Amino acid sequence: MERKIGTVSRGIRGPIIRQGDDLAQIVTDSVLEAANSEPFELHDRDVVAVTESIVARAQGNYASIDAIAADVKEKLGGETIGVIFPILSRNRFAICLRGIAKGAKKIVLMLSYPSDEVGNALVSMDQLDEAGINPYSDVLTLQRYRELFGENKHPFTGVDYVQYYGDLIRDCGCEVEILFANDARAILPYTKNVLHCDIHTRKRTKRILLAAGAQRVCSLEDILNAPVNGSGYNSRYGLLGSNKATEDSVKLFPNECFDLVEDIQQRLLAATGKHMEVMVYGDGAFKDPVGKIWELADPVVSPAYTKGLEGTPNELKLKYLADNDFADLKGEALKEAIEEAIRKKDADLVGNMASQGTTPRRLTDLIGSLCDLTSGSGDKGTPIVLVQGYFDNLSD
Repeated sequence: MERKIGTVSRGIRGPIIRQGDDLAQIVTDSVLEAANSEPFELHDRDVVAVTESIVARAQGNYASIDAIAADVKEKLGGETIGVIFPILSRNRFAICLRGIAKGAKKIVLMLSYPSDEVGNALVSMDQLDEAGINPYSDVLTLQRYRELFGENKHPFTGVDYVQYYGDLIRDCGCEVEILFANDARAILPYTKNVLHCDIHTRKRTKRILLAAGAQRVCSLEDILNAPVNGSGYNSRYGLLGSNKATEDSVKLFPNECFDLVEDIQQRLLAATGKHMEVMVYGDGAFKDPVGKIWELADPVVSPAYTKGLEGTPNELKLKYLADNDFADLKGEALKEAIEEAIRKKDADLVGNMASQGTTPRRLTDLIGSLCDLTSGSGDKGTPIVLVQGYFDNLSD
């Protein structure tokens, strides 16, 4: 019988992971147990995805706010520090900010507006238009911001992040001054020592600051990129991708874990005879159409994956073929013609009109986004995701 099911994404339940657990064996066992309990078959090119959170937990990759403070003080001098372009998040940044504040005497906090880098809004574009404010050039003090826009609470969390971040810094015994600007150079009249907290624009921001005369410039990737007093660390990303663990500590993005995904791949092959692909995933790369929040607060969707997940999709657009190449066909003849076109498609369809409209993104970003939506970030208890049929097409 002809197959009637394409891609399937399954959340796989697993145990609560603690430091030192044999994660490769736990993931392997969880997938095998799930397949036996349903039951369902496992296939070559199935994708087993593991959330970055349990990888970091197994690694024990945690750090205290005191470790953050010590590193900030060492690298930025411990006096007046400009902290610019942070995202507005209690989970992602607030605990980091506590550590930063403990490593300085004064923080000049410069927030981007109308929203942060991932779309959390301070004000709306309509409010800016009504006030005659140009966000590309105008620098606002806290007083001017309040005069123009008053209090603006986050639509989902109900938090006024301007007040929240200011109070948090003061509670750490650090003086604070708050600005609103989108040009990194606007911080330099206040201090030449800058910690820029943007994620995906960080290379450009550092280049602009150094060219404009900043003395000491760090990104979040430069903080805790090595252990501090025995703390966790991430050699590549530092504090980028970290999450709140407790009120006084953060869980860092997992350290190098390519060995882990290859280990899981080999264990699954030994147990099933199937060559599956394996990846670690964090935030998916998608945008909420209502809140305008872009989900990707991690530096990458996938920090590690097996070689079969390299590259981008190479697909034909079925509706293009139906409406153009085979517009005179219908029914079974149309289906057979399209299947034949798929079987004979070029190995590289870049520039081919029949592939226009297919998603031009990396496989790891696409599959990682699917996995993030499947596992969720709450209490589903499915930190492992099995994706089947992703590489199938109509001709299979």
